[in-house]
Amino acid sequence: MHSDPKLVERLEALLDGRGLEQRTMFGGICFFLNGNMCVGVWHNDLIARIGVDAAEEFVGDEHAKVMDLTGKPMRGWMQIEPPGIESERSINDWIDLAVDFVSTLPKKQKKKRPKKKKKKKK
Repeated sequence: MHSDPKLVERLEALLDGRGLEQRTMFGGICFFLNGNMCVGVWHNDLIARIGVDAAEEFVGDEHAKVMDLTGKPMRGWMQIEPPGIESERSINDWIDLAVDFVSTLPKKQKKKRPKKKKKKKK
């Protein structure tokens, strides 16, 4: 299991009506706004894209750290441990930071996938 199903359910309920699209990424569940990744769940942690400036404010926070899923820290992303999102207010604060930041990003166009060639029968 890469995503805590209870945290995913919490996010689904809190994001309902905000126009975010759910997808599987990094082996976890992520929510996208206008084609840009916004928030997600990695194991038991919330991940939130809040921008470099906002993320700098949380460096040293007891329950939040710069997101690092692959050994390469991702600037502008935070990974928040369960104690940092226990209350509805705390998880909503992170969601609001992420939605506010991601809503400033340009909308991504869906990539067209090349059509697969049909195999010729011999």
